[in-house]
Amino acid sequence: MCCLQATQPATSNQQKVMIRPMTDLLFYNKPVALNKIAHKELRIKPATGDFGFARATNSVILAGVEFSEAAKEYPIVFAQAGAGIVPVALLGVRNAENLFVADDGSWDARYIPAFVRRYPFVLAETGQSGQRMVCIDEGFPGFSTDDGEPLFVADAPTPILQQAMKFLEDYQAQYVRTEAFLERLQSFDLLMALNARVDLVDGQQFGLSGLLVVDEKKLLALDDAEALGLFKSGELAWIYCHLMSLGCLSTLVDRIAAVTATAKPSQALGAEPSADMASAEMASADMPSAEVASKTKAGKRADKSDKSDKSDKSDKSDRKQGKKK
Repeated sequence: MCCLQATQPATSNQQKVMIRPMTDLLFYNKPVALNKIAHKELRIKPATGDFGFARATNSVILAGVEFSEAAKEYPIVFAQAGAGIVPVALLGVRNAENLFVADDGSWDARYIPAFVRRYPFVLAETGQSGQRMVCIDEGFPGFSTDDGEPLFVADAPTPILQQAMKFLEDYQAQYVRTEAFLERLQSFDLLMALNARVDLVDGQQFGLSGLLVVDEKKLLALDDAEALGLFKSGELAWIYCHLMSLGCLSTLVDRIAAVTATAKPSQALGAEPSADMASAEMASADMPSAEVASKTKAGKRADKSDKSDKSDKSDKSDRKQGKKK
């Protein structure tokens, strides 16, 4: 459950909150606990669709339930966070770069990760079991004491704040489920290292290291009980969404090409040669595309047809010669 501070404003040291790795503040410049006394006059302006606050963020954490939509536009990988791992959507391949935030601050994709949509609100642990505190970024320019919808009326949360709190609770519940999924991946030893490299025309290289992906060979080697458990939990679908999303790595390269005009579109992504590494390119190179496979099969059918026609003509010719004799 989450709660709001009801006490008088505390000192700045006391207002510091403990954030778990999964709630890394990233673009929260001035996070404080939401206090119905200290913030009783605070208002929030209507959303303008300005995501400039995330411009310098090259990845954000995802909940498993987001994989199916996020996989259509972002590469989904796993990254180390303290003693655990977290699933992230890659938004860029260079430090402090988000390729999905346009110059005007709009988000250039259909699906916006919940990690971004919850801003300027966030949940933080209070130190008490099961208790989390609603926090805000006081540096958010959409907050005002003059314009917008109030967060509190008569010391009670207004509908707009209630909606934000409900969103945070739902996000937290989904991430608890995601943590169980991550523990299962680790217990089955399904993760392997991925190092990707982007080569630019001007000779610059950008490497993505420290990332993890699911090893499909190990996935297929699971025993029936383990595989059935993943299937029934819906997590097997998450895994394949993750694997399919790796094809979006080339999309990031194309976005760099559009921004800098120095990347080599569709040729800039490479993988460092290593036995314990894999890349979307390497995986796809092992099998022909559907179009190539179709042409190959058609060619084989044509060869068989030609051979059959030649054989029929030969048989007819032999029979004619036999009659003449």
